[in-house]
Amino acid sequence: MILEHADIRIHPGQQAAFDEAIKRGVETVISKAKGFEGYSVNKGIESPERYILQIFWSTLENHTVDFRQSPEFANWRAIVGPFFAGPPTVEHFTLVAASA
Repeated sequence: MILEHADIRIHPGQQAAFDEAIKRGVETVISKAKGFEGYSVNKGIESPERYILQIFWSTLENHTVDFRQSPEFANWRAIVGPFFAGPPTVEHFTLVAASA
């Protein structure tokens, strides 16, 4: 399993609308993508315009090819993109250790 970690900064004062948009975008668009395994979204306490989106994919290619190169990526960006203060920083990780 691959973890996609997206560090997102939004425009100030848009938190309530973005909270709804990111949840709707993941649940109506990304969750239907090949290899989607689950997600979480966290909002900053000290920096309330900062969000961390974590999406679990079966393979790296499920994100970088199957989703990012599909028409659904444009649908996702249409929902959340207007809130972005700048391009998100996106990285991928593999699991080393975990606790239950």
